[in-house]
Amino acid sequence: MPATSIPSFDELPVDKTGPFLNAWGLYGKDDELGFLNRLTDDLVKEAAKEIQSGTRISLNWPMDAQNDLPFFGRQIFHKQVYQKPPRIVNDDTWTFNTQSSSQWDGLRHFAYQKEAKFYNGVTLDDIHCDHSTVIGIGAWSEKGIIGRGVLLDYEAWREQQGKPAKDAFKAGIISLEELKAVAEWEGVELKFGDILIIRSGYIAQYNNSSREDLEALSKIMPPTFLGVEQSEEMLRWIWENFSAVAGDQPSFECWPSTKPYMLHEVLLAGWGCPIGEMFDLEALSRQCKKTGRYSFFVASEPCNVPGGVASPPNIIAIQ
Repeated sequence: MPATSIPSFDELPVDKTGPFLNAWGLYGKDDELGFLNRLTDDLVKEAAKEIQSGTRISLNWPMDAQNDLPFFGRQIFHKQVYQKPPRIVNDDTWTFNTQSSSQWDGLRHFAYQKEAKFYNGVTLDDIHCDHSTVIGIGAWSEKGIIGRGVLLDYEAWREQQGKPAKDAFKAGIISLEELKAVAEWEGVELKFGDILIIRSGYIAQYNNSSREDLEALSKIMPPTFLGVEQSEEMLRWIWENFSAVAGDQPSFECWPSTKPYMLHEVLLAGWGCPIGEMFDLEALSRQCKKTGRYSFFVASEPCNVPGGVASPPNIIAIQ
């Protein structure tokens, strides 16, 4: 759906009887793609022009990266490799929480908290009834999350500008003003339907933290993290520009929220906008600095799990 076909931010909510800023019914009452409807064939075809060298960069953090200390009390990754005698053959089994490493938050993950409604008004009962797959993440696997990606390398900009570091493990905001300054510094042009990716420096700080520090941080409840600000200006910017948002932080937005609402409510439950979290952006940051280009082609296919809540992103950036 092109930019000219969507209502303006000031015309929201679409469903006037629904919650704050919702776009329920914009793509039909049974829609399960939300913002991914913006990724038209023409947009993806145009995005392929971003491929100039063919250099490929994975944005997937190892699935066991948090080892036995995952945040938000989530289950750890388990892998069992076993032989199948009498042949010299191995199989393995994996057991994991889909949000314990790099992930796309799907539409079943987060509801409007006061109204207890998910995207398009879906309820907990709709999700938890027998054999329900409504708004499951498996619907995203058919065409994937594929288009033009833009890295806003906040951490590199901050370092170059000589600005004080922000602790990624403490509640703090990356403001819209700062993100716009990053884009100007990079010389990157935003285009409607872009996949926004923000590097806050979280993964770099995590990798430089001792086990003792991580163990102490994992016990903080609720956890605290640096992320983008909660504001209507931030939401307007996302509505007017992007098809999905992501970052290297565990919550994308500042956590806990600094406002009475959370971006997760509007993005997931209101608009059907995928939220990517804990993407490993360190190699992408180096590549973009090397080429001086902060846009690229992105290909991501969430796992085809009907009725799933979230998924590893299986994501590659190509320049």
